[in-house]
Amino acid sequence: MTVTEMTKASLPILDMSDYLTSPDSDGGRRFVSMLRETSHGIGFFYLVGHGVAADSDREVMSMANQFFELPLADREAIAIAKSPHFRGYTLLKSEMTAGKQDWRDQIDIGPEAPARRQAPHEPPWVKLIGPNQWPQSLPEMPNVISAWMEQVQSVGMSLMHAMAEGLDKPRDYFDERMSPDPYTRIKVIRYPPQENQNDKQVADEQGLGLHHDSGVLTLILQDAVPGLQVMSEGRLVDVDPMPGAYVVNIGEMLQSATSGYLKATKHQVLRPTAGRQRISIALFLNPRLDARFEPFDLPEALAAEATGGQNMAGEMDPDDPVFATFGANTLKIRMRAHPDVTAIHYAGVDLTDL
Repeated sequence: MTVTEMTKASLPILDMSDYLTSPDSDGGRRFVSMLRETSHGIGFFYLVGHGVAADSDREVMSMANQFFELPLADREAIAIAKSPHFRGYTLLKSEMTAGKQDWRDQIDIGPEAPARRQAPHEPPWVKLIGPNQWPQSLPEMPNVISAWMEQVQSVGMSLMHAMAEGLDKPRDYFDERMSPDPYTRIKVIRYPPQENQNDKQVADEQGLGLHHDSGVLTLILQDAVPGLQVMSEGRLVDVDPMPGAYVVNIGEMLQSATSGYLKATKHQVLRPTAGRQRISIALFLNPRLDARFEPFDLPEALAAEATGGQNMAGEMDPDDPVFATFGANTLKIRMRAHPDVTAIHYAGVDLTDL
């Protein structure tokens, strides 16, 4: 990481190499402290020293580009509407955030598993368990995505260990919720180029609407095209791509479980300017679907700085409650984002009953 990059960075830069090498070393302890302070503050940061090889990032980004270069018919063949598990390809302008259409298309990928039928006594979120949809013309795609997913998920678990320590909990405090079957997901996302549009008009329109993430942690690999913006002290700041770094942010489950001490910060993505496209790959580190993230005790000094409630103002939104059970919270988000999947596969599900 160069001095220039550190000077220009709009987010804190956290180097976890010492923690990965020796968690109990002085450097490891400093990382734990910085992680807690950053996650309590802006809730977003650049992560370097994570140990994932640059070649792995390049390979998965190359695969993402190959996927979006496929003929539209190949991508439509694995449309997400065919999957009760919310896996597959989302057409441009088919996903919504804050009630508005997003200008992006993507493929959603999750843990491979046989499809689950919902038994009468089971909650509807068990239907999230199931297989992925893959394009037949890219037979190597499952292996490339799975290999990268495994590496980044390991980084995420190390972050969870450090987070637990920063909250004065045992290093393995979150492990039981995260295993044996974590519902970690990947979104491979494209914000397509615009043609014959005024650059300012395009930049002002929604690529991905303002929101906060619903899970535990998100790790994002960006290509070289900017667009991500994060809310900081009441204004949106640009989070430019940084070679070798992942952008990491806190999800609302951790915010709620820490009574607002950790921050799930709102963010958005602007549509790229004319003639450019942006690709990002987001790994959502999540617990088991049946795991519960209820508020837990914090050290007195930290509890004194917790805002309470589910959001940064210490309030509970009656129109968007955070359910303690992760599966219920995830299904709520997915149903609202994908009305096509909801209409086909979840027509009788009432969100208020989750």
